[in-house]
Amino acid sequence: MFQSKIAGMGYYVPKNVYTNNDLTRFMDTSDEWIQERTGIKERRFADRIGETTTTMGCQAAKQAIERAGTTAADIDFIIFATLSPDYYFPGCGVLLQREMGMGEIGALDIRNQCSGFIYALSIADQFIKTGMYKNILVVGSEKHSFALDFSTRGRNVSVIFGDGAGAAVLQPTTQAGQGILSTHLHSDGQDAEKLAMYYPGASGGQFLENQPTWPDQELGGMLMTKKMLDDGTAFPYMDGQAVFKKAVVKFPEVIEESLRRNELTTADLDLLIPHQANLRISQFIQKRLGLKDDQVFNNIQKYGNTTAASVPIALAEAWEEGKIKPGDLICLAAFGAGFTWGAALIRW
Repeated sequence: MFQSKIAGMGYYVPKNVYTNNDLTRFMDTSDEWIQERTGIKERRFADRIGETTTTMGCQAAKQAIERAGTTAADIDFIIFATLSPDYYFPGCGVLLQREMGMGEIGALDIRNQCSGFIYALSIADQFIKTGMYKNILVVGSEKHSFALDFSTRGRNVSVIFGDGAGAAVLQPTTQAGQGILSTHLHSDGQDAEKLAMYYPGASGGQFLENQPTWPDQELGGMLMTKKMLDDGTAFPYMDGQAVFKKAVVKFPEVIEESLRRNELTTADLDLLIPHQANLRISQFIQKRLGLKDDQVFNNIQKYGNTTAASVPIALAEAWEEGKIKPGDLICLAAFGAGFTWGAALIRW
């Protein structure tokens, strides 16, 4: 059985920089308020027209493919992770396949939000190990800015997120002890509504407590209404405290699980790249695991939370900065809506 390795990485962030002070034009907030709660100083927002989840994914993919020493024609499978697809359906995987002029290869879309890239990486790893595919393109891309509530009412969510894309090309390797050593995936849907965007959806919000009754329901389904826009139910919802409490438990658990599986400890870890959800969460995890500053990579300060794109963006940037070297032990970990979480342990 083969091992799988990351042969090339790439990322793309839009040129439009929005600082915390820029957001004060739209809502009652401040740079101090945002930094204190999230650690974020600025984020990138895509152009309203022409720059999409797919096109950003393509830019990251082109860089990853070039760095892998291969071509788009050599890619034999696509896995695309996003919570902000260009269309409700079809998914971005086929749109990327079309945009990049690839052959009639398989394209799989992953909807695991913040942990989407880890889930996608794990799936790609299995395909490589079995010999089914030899060049798998894994993409995480997000355009949050088109669907956030940029008002004081929505500030607890909207100040956190940014746009961008990251990608990796996975290939087989026969070199013992190199590549992805193991992946670990988990979920718990008990508190699914604590971090969610309820509409559009076929459930019509039926899982919510004190569900409102909309006039449109008599038409046979839940339609988007002006009332939903006015009262904010059309926008993403997050119970920040509930997410934080769960994340600071499950993040360290899955990281330690990956190390135990491979008979390693945190002392063996060269670099932890956590999903960039909140700098306070990352700092809590670092302290909990007893890691030094140079063992953890964070870039949320300048990009915000780019959900499925955050891990591959950070991985590619850490590599560019020389923080990842051959033989290093790297752990990627993420936690997000669902709740879902996971980790991947990699020997570079």
